[in-house]
Order: sequence, then C-alpha cells, then structure tokens
Amino acid sequence: MIIMIAAAAENNALGKNNELVWHLPNDFKRFKNLTSGHHIIMGRKTFESFPKPLPNRTHVVITRQENYAPEGCIVVNSMEKAIEICPKEENTYIIGGGEIYDLGIPFSDKIELTLVHHTFEADAFFPIINKEQWEIINSEFQQKDEKHLFDFTYQTYIRK
Repeated sequence: MIIMIAAAAENNALGKNNELVWHLPNDFKRFKNLTSGHHIIMGRKTFESFPKPLPNRTHVVITRQENYAPEGCIVVNSMEKAIEICPKEENTYIIGGGEIYDLGIPFSDKIELTLVHHTFEADAFFPIINKEQWEIINSEFQQKDEKHLFDFTYQTYIRK
C-alpha cells in the first residue's frame, strides 16, 4: 500500500524555508511508529532537512540532480521509479515535500494527515484532498497542551 503521511495546516501549509512551522511531539511519535521498518519516499530537500537519515527506514530520494548520492539512500529521478523499487507487499510512505506529495497523490491508496488547526505563512503546501476521490475513515482530535501550541486532528483517508 502507498500511503502519504503529512502534517498540514488548515490552509494546507506544510512548511517554510524547508522547515516545519510548528512543533507537535505527539505527531513526531506517530510518524515514527507508522513509518519505522518501511520504505519512505521523499524529495531531496526533505531529505536534506534531516540532521541525519531516520533510523530503521529505507530512504528513497527523488531528485533531478545527477550524481546525487547521499550515503545510505536509494536515489531515483521519478515517482514511478521510487514506487517501483519499494516492496509491493509492504506499506510504503510518501513523506514530502510539497512537490513530492503532488506527484504521489495519484499513486496513493491512503493518506495519514495531521491537520493542524491554524493557518501559517508557508512556501510548501499539501495538495487539496478531493472529497469525491477520498473518504475519511478515522478522525482523532488532539487538544493543545503545554507541549503542543495548536489543536490538531489525526485524519485517515482512503481512496474511494
């Protein structure tokens, strides 16, 4: 199954200057729990935003740059090639950024979205989810607290 996983604001904002514009520790834990042990597909800029490769995951990086070869990654130049090299019998996660989500949505079977209940200035955005193609099968509201400055909702969509 191909699963897009993201945290996006109510205006679909993902981040600015290759960084998230919020900090939600519980969402990071959820991301880690869901993606650990799986292939994760991302763009070069998303990969480069990590201080080091994420443990216990196979990194598949999509880039147009020739000769790009970070250690411990599989590098491809298209979403089709990225999906092709991932095991068909396992979950594969598309983790961003904005351009990669746009490329990945036609291939995706499921979306794990953390909707941050706020709007932000951003330069990267999650694609608009077409409600005629996708349906919510789970929704869990999380209230802001001392570790989370914003309310947010975990939403799981499947393709109709």
